[in-house]
Amino acid sequence: MIENSSIWVVSDVDGTLMDHSYDLSPAKETIKKLQKLSIPVILCTSKTASEVKVIRKELNLTDPYIVENGAAIYGESLKRVNGEIILGIKYESLEEILNFISNEIDYILTPLNNLTDQEATQLTGLEGNSLNLMRDRHWSMPFLNPPSYLEEKINICCKKFNVDIFKGNRMSHLLSTKSNKGKAINALKEYSNVQNIEIIGLGDSPNDLPLLLNSDIKIVIPGINGPNLNLLDQLKDFEFTLASEPNGYGWKNEINKMINKLELS
Repeated sequence: MIENSSIWVVSDVDGTLMDHSYDLSPAKETIKKLQKLSIPVILCTSKTASEVKVIRKELNLTDPYIVENGAAIYGESLKRVNGEIILGIKYESLEEILNFISNEIDYILTPLNNLTDQEATQLTGLEGNSLNLMRDRHWSMPFLNPPSYLEEKINICCKKFNVDIFKGNRMSHLLSTKSNKGKAINALKEYSNVQNIEIIGLGDSPNDLPLLLNSDIKIVIPGINGPNLNLLDQLKDFEFTLASEPNGYGWKNEINKMINKLELS
């Protein structure tokens, strides 16, 4: 479908398409409307491919999807080996780098996958097999947010190892400098070979900044306690829309407005 449409909806998942209780129901009818208009819905998330497969099934999506914060693109329609485009570097290499950075800053940066089930459930709200799907990670390294006073030191270390760190609402993500959500969008555009694609991008936290900066229409989705102020500050020089409701309700409202404009034009 991506080759047949000049408009793509590219959306973050956690806190954007759904709330942190993982409720997808507010957006379901709107996604059906987009499908009737042959507008692809490309999920662009820090989640793993295993997690996104479950979400795609619930939403009846067949479009390509971007996972692990832009480190990999998957899709049955991608004419590549295993239907994948890999931009990141292997998890094991990132784990070594995270350990090096921990030694440099004299502070242990804890990978998400190293948490006990109880700790991971407390942080993410996931339980049981959902934890296994979350841990099935290959191209990115999420870790617990470090104290803010260490961020400058950590960023200096990142330059040595050609990695970037993107901070989300609940955790940080270590990635190769060759991968982020924006670079993944551009790789998918290049693969599709469609000219003049209009990207409608939706996100809620600073790790969505590359997604939004590479979107023609930028939509920020607030949480129940309001928008992420760090993200708003980073977008202050750009035109963007702040949804009036949180999570999936804000997503639904803003996309429905876009659909109404398209139907009237």
